[in-house]
Amino acid sequence: MPQGRPINQFSRPLSRLTVSIMLRSLFSAPAATLGALARFAGRKYFTDQHEWIDEEGFCGVTNYAQKHLGQIVFVELPEVGTKVAKKETVASLESVKAVSEVFAPVVGEVTEVNEALAETPDLINKSALKDGWIAKLKMDDPAMLSSLMDEAKYKEFEAQAH
Repeated sequence: MPQGRPINQFSRPLSRLTVSIMLRSLFSAPAATLGALARFAGRKYFTDQHEWIDEEGFCGVTNYAQKHLGQIVFVELPEVGTKVAKKETVASLESVKAVSEVFAPVVGEVTEVNEALAETPDLINKSALKDGWIAKLKMDDPAMLSSLMDEAKYKEFEAQAH
């Protein structure tokens, strides 16, 4: 390789203007974008039926569940405002293999649903613990999370399920 030629566009120092523009872009990002990035930063808790919920109330099914279901082709989402009891059906997943119910991991009210699943239900297959979330629940009592498995306990449980 000839000397004095940059390997790529990032191999030379950035100008102050470039750095300024990059920082301005970062700090002027819409709140929704930053919220989406932070959405799944909290701890997740798991049920013995392979559902998960995070500290904010976003819930869905685990990778274990989606792998056993196979390609998901349809998701029946709950209606916003629906009150659910723990272990009550909150959604249904239809795959090429079967139809499976998704149970609420806690008592609460559905405050949001993942509308993207109506068009691309296989988001659950691609990203079960992030983009494939099903609903957000406003928990009646966040202390209910302590009755669920943390990630370490769930991994042990999952290993025994194989």
